[in-house]
Amino acid sequence: MSVLKALRQTPRALQRNPVVFVPVLVVMLLQLPQLILRSVHPLLASVVSLAISLVFVFLTPFFMAGVIGMADEALGGRTSLSTFVDDGKSNYVSVLVAYLLIVGVNFVLGFVAFVAALVGGFAFLGGASFGAVGMGIIAVLGVVALVVVLAYIVFVFLVQFYGQAIVLDGYGALDGLKHSVAVVRNNLVSTLGYTAVVIVIGGLAGLGFGLLSLLSSPQSPEVAALPHLSLAASLGVALVVVALGTLVGGFFGVFSVAFYRTITR
Repeated sequence: MSVLKALRQTPRALQRNPVVFVPVLVVMLLQLPQLILRSVHPLLASVVSLAISLVFVFLTPFFMAGVIGMADEALGGRTSLSTFVDDGKSNYVSVLVAYLLIVGVNFVLGFVAFVAALVGGFAFLGGASFGAVGMGIIAVLGVVALVVVLAYIVFVFLVQFYGQAIVLDGYGALDGLKHSVAVVRNNLVSTLGYTAVVIVIGGLAGLGFGLLSLLSSPQSPEVAALPHLSLAASLGVALVVVALGTLVGGFFGVFSVAFYRTITR
């Protein structure tokens, strides 16, 4: 099975090439200031988080392309940071365009869902006045929201390998997205298995991040009973988040490429 083969290959590739973790570590360290500030200055942390998010819009394509290139080399033998830089630079524009297209589609779907929820909320509040008409509107908007959610899930599922298609197979932005759709459609069962593994591992990691985030944000009402963390304690929690994120990010970077290679080679 493709998923099991990729799962076997990934730890061996990482063991041979721990350098794969370095770019992921750098990205995680860039988020360290906001993790520390969250407990000592929440407002400033929000400003820093927004600034970092804007930077990441343009940093992510370079990072993605570089890690994919390193992962591909690591699975075949040895890799280095020069591969990260070279593949990041040579594939940056194509990955950026595809990435922005995906962000754009997600924004449109999110906007439609938001409008449907907003109108549905007003219809629900006025349901007693509108009677059957109000309930009908709510039902229609509920269907619209469900369709939007399903469309988002299907879209993300189909285009998830666009980066691999661009970096490993030399496609452009649009062709990379199309190739990802074709690859997923031709390997539907295997991709469902791969996605399930990603969701389970990612969910467990997300739970860990969430717990650590609550611990580093004792000002919030839901964790008011927790003691206020000192700067040193906040730094310790932030470093744990960085370490966990580095391990998970490095694993997924290689695992995604190993799976893609398995179903396309």
